[in-house]
Amino acid sequence: MKVFVSIALGLLGLVVASQAQSVPLMQQDVNAFLHKSTGALRKKNLAPLDQDFSPTADQSMYNDEGKAAQKLVQEVNDGRTLEQKHFFSLFNPRHREEALMLFEVFMNCRNWATCFRNNAAYFRERMNEGVFIYALYTSVIHHPIADGVVLPPLYEVTPHMFTNSEVINKAYTSKMTQTPGKFTMGYTGSQKNPEQRVAYFGEDIGMNVHHVTWHMDFPFWWEDSYGYHLDRKGELFFWAHHQLTARFDAERLSNNMNFVDELYWDRPIYEGFAPHTTYKYGGEFPARPDNIKFEDVDGVAKIRDLMVWEDRIRDAIAHGYVTAEDGSTVDILNDNGIDVLGNLIESSTYSVNSYYYGALHNTAHIVLGRQGDPHGKFNQPPGVMEHFETATRDPAFFRLHKYMNNIFREFKDRLPSYTKEDFLWEGIDLQKIEIEGSLETYFEDFEFSLGNAVDDSETVDDVALTAVVKRLNHKPFAFKMQVNNNKESAAVASARIFMCPRRDANGVAYHPNSGRWGCIEMDKFYVELAPGENLIVRDAKKSTVTIPDIPSFDLIKEKTDAAVAAGAEVTGLEEFGRSCGIPDRLLLPKGKENGLEMVLMAFLEDAEADKADDFTINVNDEFGGTHAHCGIHGHKVPDKRAMGYPLDRPITDFRMTAAIPNFKTSLVKVYH
Repeated sequence: MKVFVSIALGLLGLVVASQAQSVPLMQQDVNAFLHKSTGALRKKNLAPLDQDFSPTADQSMYNDEGKAAQKLVQEVNDGRTLEQKHFFSLFNPRHREEALMLFEVFMNCRNWATCFRNNAAYFRERMNEGVFIYALYTSVIHHPIADGVVLPPLYEVTPHMFTNSEVINKAYTSKMTQTPGKFTMGYTGSQKNPEQRVAYFGEDIGMNVHHVTWHMDFPFWWEDSYGYHLDRKGELFFWAHHQLTARFDAERLSNNMNFVDELYWDRPIYEGFAPHTTYKYGGEFPARPDNIKFEDVDGVAKIRDLMVWEDRIRDAIAHGYVTAEDGSTVDILNDNGIDVLGNLIESSTYSVNSYYYGALHNTAHIVLGRQGDPHGKFNQPPGVMEHFETATRDPAFFRLHKYMNNIFREFKDRLPSYTKEDFLWEGIDLQKIEIEGSLETYFEDFEFSLGNAVDDSETVDDVALTAVVKRLNHKPFAFKMQVNNNKESAAVASARIFMCPRRDANGVAYHPNSGRWGCIEMDKFYVELAPGENLIVRDAKKSTVTIPDIPSFDLIKEKTDAAVAAGAEVTGLEEFGRSCGIPDRLLLPKGKENGLEMVLMAFLEDAEADKADDFTINVNDEFGGTHAHCGIHGHKVPDKRAMGYPLDRPITDFRMTAAIPNFKTSLVKVYH
């Protein structure tokens, strides 16, 4: 039986003043716990620990009187936990159960200095490394006492999950010969594989981190008893993954390929995938050959189950309601319907009836990951689709999410179209939307550390080991809008900017109702409009869709150690509190040498009418920087409009947009 944490009542008064710990010391602890994460804890990098610490000795340091700690200690002492030096997969129910047991211990800690850090040190030496890393990351993300701690980039903490095995092998050779090495990492596949043209997107390590971090910010296993409600979690699941698919489609157009096709359970998967990656412990990630037919996966699901769940969800959309576990009906033909549907499809603990509607998304990930060995004949480890950090490497990921995307689209098309009155903001005239600078992309080299990839000991000196990979970036640009405020007083606008594909790979113009579903969200922000003429210049780097590169693990350690030694705060890391968000390098699709034609759209709306209930607007506050796809921890999403508004519903009268002065479009080209 699950031990539920009782931290909700402790969120306001969590840290006892005498036991509070500064952010630099907490950051130093986290750095030490994640340094050489598969080896022994380097205690020299830590402030002194309680050497006789027992998680169950002092129940007063927990909000649940130590119940979660007692349960986990019993599991560890009885030898029931996953062994060390073994792969971890969140989709494995037992692996996940152990990670959540440790997560609950951390989340119940009333302070960092005596409880959190000592428990982390204790269980790091006794539990599986993957279990520990996952529990530590999710706890630091969600526990209020860890506010201000920056989590190092996962591609430097667990490099095996992001780095080709050929590079890892070279790193081991360099380590054994004590020779520094810098190794070039290519993408999987070859030019014979058409999907190789867009591998730079799915295999981008920043994109991989965004995907896994989104699922840490909004885990499907989350219970509100952990401290707060994840506002619009189901809708965010839809929107974040819809946008990943739309961006992938824009990359395909950039490479003369049509939109990705959806997955069909009764048809072969025509594209195979060879990951070229290896677990730290557990062998190689399984490959999948071309043109295989879906098979039932022993112990997981039958293909028929997935098709039945899909049919039930589509029936619910057609009927306009879902059936809850108690037999009651929940209307979905309203603003909240997309949230209900997203929770059903994922399926998360927020699902109103997981028994009837199943777990379409999560089960599909496992089924796809096991198609190389569906019956366990070869005892292969989990596939890339069974890890959020590796899933986007497989082109089938985007086919799977296009399939789910089309279910969401069926729901959106079931809703009534917006009217002119829904859009019109009297007195506001958006006269022009254009680009300041140039929309130009290029590939650059990016270097990251492989120090955590290789084994060593404190008696063996480290040598510099890095991987270099090509990644997409773009030149600086800004969005420029000319707006007339014909009102007598200032007004605060909610600005939404999209970029939409103009033509398919054959040069045929998209019908607006097809093109709108491929629109990528570029930014969403608040701006004050003074009476009269206004010139708005919005730097693309400020987009609430994207985040900058998280500093390297070495730089984080260097800055932290210097701050601790000086008794000062850590500086230069303030903007990296969240890892959830599209890398700002990928805000633009790659484009073409002669330009990829796109439609730039801007829409202004009254922010007061747009904002969520009880939400205070501050035009100088970006609410964590990435609320467009990643929400705000512990708070409501700032605006109450549907994600994707005003392009999320079918357009019936295309003359209407020309009659709305607060809506404007222009044609732009993205060059590579």
